[in-house]
Amino acid sequence: MNEDKLTTICIQLPERIDSDNANQKDQEIRSQLEGHECSSVILDASDLKYISSAGLRVLLRLKKNYDDFVIKNVNSEVYEIFEMTGFTEIMTVEKAYRIVSVEGCEVIGEGFNGKVYRIDKDNVVKTYKNSDALAEIQHEREVAKLALILGVPTAISYDVVKVGDSYGSVFELLNAKSFSKILAEEPERMDFCVTQYIKMLKHIHSIVVPEGKLPSIKQKKLRSAERMKHILPAQLGNKLISMMEAIPESNHMIHGDYHTKNIVLAADEVLLIDMDTLSVGDPIFELSQMYNSYVGYSEYDLDIVKDFQGYDASVARSFWHKSLAAYLDTDDESIIKALEDRVRIVSYANLIDWSMRHSDANSETDEKTFELWKSRLIELLTHTNSLLIDANSLEASKQDAEDSYTPAELTIEASADNLYGCAFLRTWT
Repeated sequence: MNEDKLTTICIQLPERIDSDNANQKDQEIRSQLEGHECSSVILDASDLKYISSAGLRVLLRLKKNYDDFVIKNVNSEVYEIFEMTGFTEIMTVEKAYRIVSVEGCEVIGEGFNGKVYRIDKDNVVKTYKNSDALAEIQHEREVAKLALILGVPTAISYDVVKVGDSYGSVFELLNAKSFSKILAEEPERMDFCVTQYIKMLKHIHSIVVPEGKLPSIKQKKLRSAERMKHILPAQLGNKLISMMEAIPESNHMIHGDYHTKNIVLAADEVLLIDMDTLSVGDPIFELSQMYNSYVGYSEYDLDIVKDFQGYDASVARSFWHKSLAAYLDTDDESIIKALEDRVRIVSYANLIDWSMRHSDANSETDEKTFELWKSRLIELLTHTNSLLIDANSLEASKQDAEDSYTPAELTIEASADNLYGCAFLRTWT
């Protein structure tokens, strides 16, 4: 093919194609294609306001000559004609997207891939950080529908819009308020938030997902651990992988980004949003991501959780502990700690891998945060031999800790100045 020959050609369609001008427009389009050895044809329908059956036949004849045939920027009324006549099943038809601005809008939710803004009193839009997010939007819409069918109360996107250089999904959420905002503005409602938060989480984890409908989160976390294990002593790196491989596969639902910005109270209904991370797997992977949201990411710099969730680190830590106790349905601190230690191992492995791929190597804060996560992971791996979170395993871990506990003795001078130090040591240990 000569260099002056096009592999793709784009043709602008007129405002109308009907019985009066169909033959003429057919000839005009073919004349523009004549002499070009193009492998694909794009018809831009941004000006097209009406098309009749005669116009549809023009497009159908063109489609027969080109395997890669796309009609883009189709307005809602014309798209409905294509959909009703079955044309969307035999050729690629792309709708035009209305433009939405989020400037000055309240952020009511945020995840790794995007943010959720309230654009008016009834509607919100989830924007995506990826500028070519249409595939992500389609994926999230599909898994959100699956979740709704399986019994998860969530909002369903009813429109796709253009937001800046990327795209967004529009949802109807009447007077929705995130749990993050409730905790920030009404801290006295923490127990209510914990109860509803864990009620929703247990419901999600009870749902059995049909085979092949959602990806396995275990495989993703294993790849993450494999990438970072070389920074650990060899024996501990291998131990980490071995323990993670021993976590059983599960077809129970996992949200994957379950924190208080993604739980909203709409009127009196609690809804889960930001569904693009939906997967299946063992609950430890869900709990590890929760730990990161409330503790892990901000373990060195407490301002991180304030900036992200909108409330202080002390609130985040309290919410995490109360939630873990509610999830286990126990006040036994040794059982809670046994689970938390296992959760933290998965958490730190994920955080270290994330840091290796995203952090600034020249940042002193990032370096100190990395070393903190690494030292705590090494310490946890030395005395933890399982990542299973069933009741028997946690009880055994509790018993092992009690059997191996030897009270530490410390001799200090009996003075008033040392009273605070003794109290602190009792709390810390």
